[in-house]
Amino acid sequence: MKGEERYFHSVSLDADKCRGCTNCLKRCPTEAIRIRNNQAVIIPANCIDCGECIRVCPHHAKVATTEPLSIIGAFEYRIALPAPALYTQFPQVHQSEKIIAALYKLGFDEVFEVARAAEVISYAISRTLINEDRPRPVISSACPAVLRLIQQKYPSLLDNVIDIVSPMEAAARIAKEEFARTRGVPVEKIGAFFISPCAAKLSDVRNPLGIGKSAVDGVIAIKDVYTQIQAHVKDGFTPLEIDRASTVGVRWAIPSGEADAVGMRHTLCVDGIENVKRALEQIEDSRFDRLDYVELLACTNGCLGGPLTVENGFVAKSRLNAILRHTPSKMVQRTEIFQDAATRFRTTEPIEPSDAQQLTGTMMERILKAARIDEIEQNLPGLDCGSCGSPTCRALARDIVGGFATEMNCIFKLNERISTLASEMVSLGASTRFAVGANRTVAAPDAENTDPQEE
Repeated sequence: MKGEERYFHSVSLDADKCRGCTNCLKRCPTEAIRIRNNQAVIIPANCIDCGECIRVCPHHAKVATTEPLSIIGAFEYRIALPAPALYTQFPQVHQSEKIIAALYKLGFDEVFEVARAAEVISYAISRTLINEDRPRPVISSACPAVLRLIQQKYPSLLDNVIDIVSPMEAAARIAKEEFARTRGVPVEKIGAFFISPCAAKLSDVRNPLGIGKSAVDGVIAIKDVYTQIQAHVKDGFTPLEIDRASTVGVRWAIPSGEADAVGMRHTLCVDGIENVKRALEQIEDSRFDRLDYVELLACTNGCLGGPLTVENGFVAKSRLNAILRHTPSKMVQRTEIFQDAATRFRTTEPIEPSDAQQLTGTMMERILKAARIDEIEQNLPGLDCGSCGSPTCRALARDIVGGFATEMNCIFKLNERISTLASEMVSLGASTRFAVGANRTVAAPDAENTDPQEE
């Protein structure tokens, strides 16, 4: 990927906790992890920061780097951008208004619900699909991990991705503009901070796709402010005098929430990274070309199952039903926000394919490497057991050609080699004993005669 050396990754390895198990190796959707010298190694170019390794690591050796709450002190005015998943994290709290009020007590001057921006983005997508002829099915751009996955493994589908920014990005822009206008302060003094369930969002802010620079100034993990918010949610609060998000925007937190909000007739929602991969393969095979819109979510249960949440995703999904009962059902449709949304919130740069999965070298060198990989793979057992430290036999073959492994990394090949060497040693030992025994047979009479030639 262009500029990979400057790419920021949220997901990283805590080497002191890693035990070299293969849980992360087997679950990584882009084969970005290897086990070398009994420790996991993350290949930066392949990592999409989906957080799947965080979720499955039993030793908590994979961590997501986000920003501390203290980062808001870098700006004179601070706006919180809570993801709707935040509202589902607190037991016995069924009103999102209590959680929004608690954010003010953490030092924010304003709270702008990302769910409000989700309503605007839903409208923008709907207008685009109705008024423009796009390759079908159109694919959502909301999940940054899915976008990176398409970049790497399914680049032919990039033209299907809707060129509309995510609700997080739209929320930051709208919030800053509203705050600057109503308070009469320069936009440069306003910081917008996303309260995130997702590890990929910080990477998306630092390395945005489709735009030159993100309007979001920081990403704070839900789990890092959970305790502080919980301390305030049971406090009394004055009813908030802010525009509230409706059920349309809040439901973006769960699978199908976005697809329903877009309002097209033929839609599909897929959650869970492995399911997403299968869906993308079928889209490539033109299996879904009669669909209008496809919503793809890397995490099971959508954003409610994000790796930076606190609550179990299924419990959070159940709790959202209570939240929705206390959420306005009608959107606040301010003309200045919704007007021209389909053009105002367009991405400004094309999303280019990533070369992370591509072989390097000249055309001829790539052809020779591909042929060598096929040859090596055919000689491997094809079990994809991960014992070699690579996720699949195909990946091991690529690692061998790349000079990062040898065939002896495969325990089956190693056992074959050991067995062969053992047989050769046995044969060599037998022939050596025969030769020694033969020499001794000849040498015995020589010991009794002084010199055979003299005889």
